Amino acid sequence: MTLNRRCIIRISRYKNALKRLKGLGFVKVFSGNLADAAGVTSSQVRKDFSLFGITGNRRGGYHVNELVEHIGRILGKNELQKIVIVGMGNIGKALMRYRGFEAGGIKVIAGFDIDPAKYSKTADTPIFPLEDFREFVHANGVKIAILSVPDVAAHHVSEVMISAGIKGILNFAPIQLRGAEDVVISSINLEVELENLIYFVNAGAKTRIDSEI
Repeated sequence: MTLNRRCIIRISRYKNALKRLKGLGFVKVFSGNLADAAGVTSSQVRKDFSLFGITGNRRGGYHVNELVEHIGRILGKNELQKIVIVGMGNIGKALMRYRGFEAGGIKVIAGFDIDPAKYSKTADTPIFPLEDFREFVHANGVKIAILSVPDVAAHHVSEVMISAGIKGILNFAPIQLRGAEDVVISSINLEVELENLIYFVNAGAKTRIDSEI
């Protein structure tokens, strides 16, 4: 089954919506409830669910607990997902301190850097030299890594990650990375996202001004 990234993003939104609805006391939900919460149509919800064999009915809807469990399995929430971070600059440190990961079944188990001043091998979440990366990844069965190094080092570090067996990279470096066919790379460029946001905010303001003239 081949799925595009937008489908998985919607599945994640349904999961978050279900958590909110469950907190409000919902035992059953309908596709319309999830559509409203995720900003899509009811038919899109049903289509997405059908891809994973999730079924409900028009009168009874979906059982919230069963749906949460099923979506959790789809997203790998049925087992702890171990990840590592390479690059202990401001972004790397902030991500390591973020406690929301564990609530989602994700645990940062180590960080890596090339600066000896940042090593902390006995900390609750240790920080090791980058040269220890391959051995650590193999010993702990790590498949996912976050890359938060300067752009000049990003390609080299991504190659280190891939050669060590990493299959998924969340890239915070402001460049596009080349990866192997069996490696998924998702890039987050905060500057580009902010520039897009600024443009559309300003464009909206300009449109309003022009329409008033």
